[in-house]
Amino acid sequence: MTVTKMTAAQVARKVIEKRELFILDVRNKEAFEDWKIEGQHFDYLNIPYFELLDGVEKVLPRIPTDKEVLVVCAKEGSSLMVAEMMSEAGRDVYYLEEGMKSWSSYLEPLKVGDLTGGGELYQFVRLGKGCLSYMVISEGEAAIIDAVRFTDVFVQFAKEKNAEIKHVFDTHLHADHISGGRQIAEVTGAAYYLPAKDAKEAVFEYTSLDDGLKVEIGASKIEVGALYSPGHTIGSTSFIIDSKYLLTGDILFIDSIGRPDLAGLADDWVGDLRETLYTRYRGLAEDLIVLPAHFMIVDELNEDGTVAKQLGELFAENHGLNIESEKEFHHAVTNNLPPQPNAYQQIRQVNMGKINPGPDEQIEMEIGPNRCAVR
Repeated sequence: MTVTKMTAAQVARKVIEKRELFILDVRNKEAFEDWKIEGQHFDYLNIPYFELLDGVEKVLPRIPTDKEVLVVCAKEGSSLMVAEMMSEAGRDVYYLEEGMKSWSSYLEPLKVGDLTGGGELYQFVRLGKGCLSYMVISEGEAAIIDAVRFTDVFVQFAKEKNAEIKHVFDTHLHADHISGGRQIAEVTGAAYYLPAKDAKEAVFEYTSLDDGLKVEIGASKIEVGALYSPGHTIGSTSFIIDSKYLLTGDILFIDSIGRPDLAGLADDWVGDLRETLYTRYRGLAEDLIVLPAHFMIVDELNEDGTVAKQLGELFAENHGLNIESEKEFHHAVTNNLPPQPNAYQQIRQVNMGKINPGPDEQIEMEIGPNRCAVR
């Protein structure tokens, strides 16, 4: 029987297209329970590889023969070994190329919609980490918002679209993943914007992302900072694009709201968070399409794989937007915080330019699920 490599890109299509897959995850129990490949129609079996060293015969009855089977480990080696053992036992099986390392880094670019004057808006979905980045393209110019650290992906995509990257923005100083914004700006010569209130300790030059700043990208006008929206961080800023899309950063998600504690100031910032969600956002048009910087679970993906929903629908459905009492809101936010993101303090230091870890260290810093939301 055959052993076949499956890439992260192929797994991503199965997630987006909501197809079936059976995953045999051979990492240890703690790693699996903390973070795994998620799909609406995926089934799982977690057995650490060291329990399979003497053979796979005992577990074969628990593995279906009518579904594709993918063996997953951290970096590939263990999954390939187990897949070969299963093949020798008479099963067709796949293994994930470069393991969860590759899943964590894969980006799937998806078109969100058309903009005025022939422009386009794309969402880059990092399924393994729950990160969402954006690119606006219009008349040969491009702007990028909340880029993750995989610089080449964005630069190459813009090149394929015959667009020159002119502006790069971060909605806030990220703490759960390493931003690629500054690096993209350095490579392309674009201006890099960051909220000054978040960047007081930054050791690099940047353009201050101020409330009311407007930047035009070709025929599509990006209103950058049109809505100062603190709460996740003190400098968090929302973007309105083409009077149609609201990029909320880590303030508002499809099924939850942002956490205010990653700088250790939850009690100080929870009031700002409520003010943004319950006052600033309430003053916006309800037909704006919300595009957050993260998603929590695959159920938030639309049929086309994008993560987007009208603001009015979120006002009706998102529990975090429907807590009448300020006291209850404060309690709900500060008492339902998930564990801190992996290495979030170091990631903040990286994003301020204070430390410069190598590629392997960056991977280790980002390992694990997205933890930007209040549960």
